[in-house]
Amino acid sequence: MSKGTVSINAENIMPVIKQWLYSDKDIFMRELVSNGCDAIRKYRWLVNNGQAEAQDDAPDRIDVITDPEKGTLTFVDNGIGMTEEEVVKYIAQVAFSGATDFITKYTEDNKGEGAGIIGHFGLGFYSAFMVSDKVVIDSRSYTGAPAVRWTSEDGMEYEIEPSDRTDRGTAITLYIDEADKDFLNLWTLRSTLEKHCAFMPVPIFVSEVKKPEEPKEGEEPAKAPEPQQINDTHPLWMKRPNECTDEEYKEFYRKVFNDFEEPLFWIHLNAEYPFNLKGILYFPRIKNEFTASEGVIKLYNNQVFVADNIKEVIPEFLLLLKGCVDCPDLPLNVSRSFLQNDGYVKKMAAYITRKVADRLVSEFNTRREDYQRYWDDIHPFVKYGCMKDEKFYERVKSALIYKTTAGKYVTLDEYLNDNCEGDGDKTVYYASDAKRQAQMIQLYNDQGKDVILLDTLIDNNFISFLEYTEKDAKVSFKRVDAAADSLTEDGEVSEDARAKLEGLFRKAMADEQVEVQLKPFKDEGLIAMITVDEQNRRFTEMSSRWGGPDMKLPEKRTLVLNDKHPLVKWLQGAEENEKTETVCAQVADLAEMARQPLVADRMVEFLKRSNALLTQLVAD
Repeated sequence: MSKGTVSINAENIMPVIKQWLYSDKDIFMRELVSNGCDAIRKYRWLVNNGQAEAQDDAPDRIDVITDPEKGTLTFVDNGIGMTEEEVVKYIAQVAFSGATDFITKYTEDNKGEGAGIIGHFGLGFYSAFMVSDKVVIDSRSYTGAPAVRWTSEDGMEYEIEPSDRTDRGTAITLYIDEADKDFLNLWTLRSTLEKHCAFMPVPIFVSEVKKPEEPKEGEEPAKAPEPQQINDTHPLWMKRPNECTDEEYKEFYRKVFNDFEEPLFWIHLNAEYPFNLKGILYFPRIKNEFTASEGVIKLYNNQVFVADNIKEVIPEFLLLLKGCVDCPDLPLNVSRSFLQNDGYVKKMAAYITRKVADRLVSEFNTRREDYQRYWDDIHPFVKYGCMKDEKFYERVKSALIYKTTAGKYVTLDEYLNDNCEGDGDKTVYYASDAKRQAQMIQLYNDQGKDVILLDTLIDNNFISFLEYTEKDAKVSFKRVDAAADSLTEDGEVSEDARAKLEGLFRKAMADEQVEVQLKPFKDEGLIAMITVDEQNRRFTEMSSRWGGPDMKLPEKRTLVLNDKHPLVKWLQGAEENEKTETVCAQVADLAEMARQPLVADRMVEFLKRSNALLTQLVAD
């Protein structure tokens, strides 16, 4: 038996260990299983390239065995194994160069095969000490060298002695400390491995050592439960798109995301140059509202789970989607927990964004009816992406469509061609609440104009974005209650009459700031409407949303009266008295109700006044 002290380059290793101490402890399972996968892949490569002879027909596998009674957790692989010299080098002389030397030794002629090996018994192995009082390694090299046992209680001092292991490969036994005994629970063990190792390329089996129960008289002893495989070694994203069926895509989605509502559609990523990237992105039903955490995109490196929703690789707006992205070429740090934010990663992010945009445009161009059916589900995501990424907007803008209040779907160009008169008119009329604004919508429809529906939280920001981005095109968006120009006719009106009416209505409405206009309406039956300046209203709504009710700014309101209507004509000649004040108050409330509900005292007064007017009508 020999003893020694681990040689550590403290300047390099201690920041990593410190990071682990403040990370999720379950990371050790991923590290140890990944090391086992690396060992198996190296052995297979040596055999396939004639540098080693196949010693048996045993299939590749990793076993993770919990023994709650002994308090141990054991990771066993049938990979390349290690000699005593290699154990001393790769375990006892820990440094970043250790993993590098291993890769260099076995991959000089391997054409990049080693790029998939993140590390073999390097720093990842030392994550075992986060949960262990003692760690024992039993390893037997494929070379036939004597098996070796390495034991350490703190990761610093160790003992090396002969091992009784007879099979090729390595077994790492962790004596779990008291604080982390939960990892010995079979359910916890299985769920943790499924989280990190669900798609690793080598079969992983989980089992529990149980003390056999004494059989009853006449009964045969119960058989120990068979180890259960927990991973899919050939995930769907590793196949070519033309090898996958729609049902396979849907089943994979249900399995990975526990979502039994079918995705709308998906994108299969499969790039080999200038970088290696595979994956599947799904468009879930986002509905009208969304949060930044709604989707989950799982990032893998050679089928090894890295993390969810890494913004350096997956643009923020794409995190509304769900999917798996496998990037074997990503520069990962040793713990595989974080990515370096460099130009290479940005190119991959740009590629993913481009593929998503191209798919949306393709869906619009080739399957417009289907595209329109799920537009209500995906449009918040698309609009958010346009505002976050200018290049995404430029690629996808031809596929932006708008739902009208009549249920049609039109592009911006289609709307302008069908609804605008003359080259200079590029006004898009919209409603934010089809039910509340039904009367105003009907007025536009009666004039042969469609009204589009923009009723989600993101729409106010989106139309401002469009107006700014396409300012050279001079397109403007106006809510149906923003202006009355297109609903009125040209004609001379009396300024004296307008001034008189303004005085009457300001008093009746108790609002000295309201502006009153007198215009002939195209709809002769309409008495009045209230309009609110578009830009003023947007700013008011934004200040209220972000600053709270106390920050809400006053609206710039205009009461537009129909100069053709008999009641308005009567008011122009009537004396100012209680009757005219009642009529003005009723007209103003009716106009207000056409754009939004009356609330509190105003609704009470309206109902009381309406009852009184009906009573007066019967009495007369």
